[in-house]
Amino acid sequence: MSTIERTNELTFKGNPLTVIGPKLKPGDQFPDVSLISPELNEVRLSEMRGHVLLISVVPSLDTGICDAQTRRFNEEAEKLGDRVKVITVSADLPWAQRRWLNDAEAKHIIALSDHRNMAFGDAVGTHVKELRIEQRAIFVVDREGKVAYVEYVPEIAQHPDYDAALEAVRRLLS
Repeated sequence: MSTIERTNELTFKGNPLTVIGPKLKPGDQFPDVSLISPELNEVRLSEMRGHVLLISVVPSLDTGICDAQTRRFNEEAEKLGDRVKVITVSADLPWAQRRWLNDAEAKHIIALSDHRNMAFGDAVGTHVKELRIEQRAIFVVDREGKVAYVEYVPEIAQHPDYDAALEAVRRLLS
């Protein structure tokens, strides 16, 4: 299997980086990959079919924008109810994710780690080659596993469009 490498699509403080993986678009089937929970359990995204998924991808929970992004979606998750699963994916170690969840008192999101082999990043096009972290991105996936909305944030040190992602979720719920 050949590896797709994308250049000129991502920067960190203005410096260009390489992203590994395909660039998903609305209508694509969202890849079914395994991630690791903070309790060290393997979790397949297909286990959540039947729910709308809001997947928030962050480089590291221990940075300011990632922290703010994850806290924002934790607050929104409470309002969205049980028809939506809000998932944060990072390459942080599961123990770091557990610590962050406890410190932030984040009870409405699911944190999953891609640290083992970056399979998620490789499958959805968020694996930053030079740093072995995830590109900031948002995916909204419908109940059948199709991508309804996607945003690949072009600068790591930039917030995503929260309102557009949440509007995509609300459209799927109506």
